[in-house]
Amino acid sequence: MKIVVCIKQVPDTKGGVQFNPDGTLNRAAMLTIMNPDDKAGLEAALRLKDQYGAEVTVLTMGLPKADEVLREAMAMGADKGVLVTDRVLGGADTWATSTTIAGALRNIDYDLVITGRQAIDGDTAQVGPQIAEHLGLPVISYAEEIKIDGDSVIVKRQYEDRYHELKAKMPCLITALAELNEPRYMTPGGIFDAYEKEVTVWGRKDLKDVDDANLGLAGSPTKIAKASDKVRKGAGEKVALDPTESVAYIMSKLTEKHVI
Repeated sequence: MKIVVCIKQVPDTKGGVQFNPDGTLNRAAMLTIMNPDDKAGLEAALRLKDQYGAEVTVLTMGLPKADEVLREAMAMGADKGVLVTDRVLGGADTWATSTTIAGALRNIDYDLVITGRQAIDGDTAQVGPQIAEHLGLPVISYAEEIKIDGDSVIVKRQYEDRYHELKAKMPCLITALAELNEPRYMTPGGIFDAYEKEVTVWGRKDLKDVDDANLGLAGSPTKIAKASDKVRKGAGEKVALDPTESVAYIMSKLTEKHVI
């Protein structure tokens, strides 16, 4: 079985975020981490590898520094890394990003594609399903549990206060929740091996069956009207009451807001 996990290097929001003049994130200037949902998807793939002997390839689109997140994934146990990077791909929204990743995936043999549900820098949850649409794959989103049954996958899918159990024949695409599992740590030997391996680097010319009109900032129909790294909040309401009055006041506010 061959599994491709799409991962993303995202800003570490604890260190703050910075923006370019056009409203896009200044990714080159920020500390970064592996997107949490993607990391859970990677762990799911590695567990399938442990159980079935699958080959796991990690793929990311980003700046050249995104090589770091691929090395991290390989240090965790992934077999291969593919970096898609090119100036013409910069500034992509979800449509242009999914188009790019689909173009890269057409170069790879796979039975299963796993992505995170969404990235913490965009929170759209669109890229995974869009990739599946570009490639004509069945998609199961919000995966809480993944099992293999012959040439099919059985997925426990989160759905409000309950779950669905869905079965799909491979090849297919699954989007994973961060709650899917507890990702493993890198090992010292894994880190050493990861930096001994060669990461495959692809640019625009390596993408299959994509139109330039659908790539990068120019090919992104989503336009940012305004961006801010901080949301200012008002001072709020301040009251000075004794304990008994305070309880009554808080209870009235909770009732007013329909919390209770």
